[in-house]
Amino acid sequence: MTMQDTPEFTNDGFQPLVLGFDTSSGHCAAALLRGEEVLASRLEEMTRGQAERLMLLLEEVLAEGGAAWQDMDAIGVGVGPGNFTGIRIAVSAARGLALGLEVPAVGVDGFDARTAEGTLPAVPAPRNQVYAALPGEAPRLMPRQEAEDAAHGAGLAFVPEASPAGIAETIARIAAVRFRTVTEPPAPLYLRTADAAPSSDVPPALIDE
Repeated sequence: MTMQDTPEFTNDGFQPLVLGFDTSSGHCAAALLRGEEVLASRLEEMTRGQAERLMLLLEEVLAEGGAAWQDMDAIGVGVGPGNFTGIRIAVSAARGLALGLEVPAVGVDGFDARTAEGTLPAVPAPRNQVYAALPGEAPRLMPRQEAEDAAHGAGLAFVPEASPAGIAETIARIAAVRFRTVTEPPAPLYLRTADAAPSSDVPPALIDE
């Protein structure tokens, strides 16, 4: 998370209640934050079934955090890159919730969600590849070795993680900063085409406002 994404809450003490979630990789993750306080957080490893699990997980996180849907100030969602179907599941859910609750939904890409000091943000991909944003370049899909060499050449650590601990919390924190100025609904970030064999999980249709 960059310096510009460090929460700065208003002088009147308002601390937004933000629900962040992500299904862009082999997991279903969600977190509820009020300001900087993590009220509830879950990360469940799964390669299939996110479409059925996500809304139930969000309900459980809200209940654990002592909040209701109508209490939300903003939604944060991971928009990829990653699994084609998983990205659509989360983005569709975020857009539908934002529309129904009349709150902003903020898309957070996987690089911002994995940013750490001295590390090259990278997301694992199939066939010994990664999605990475090399210094000074647009993010793209590339061979893992190319990204690793570039990271070491720039003096950066290279530790791509599909399901880093706290990913949903980071998404919620970034959304807490950006939701006041967001003007567009979240959109999937695809850096490659969908696999020829689609997942058996059928994602909900994207909802346009």
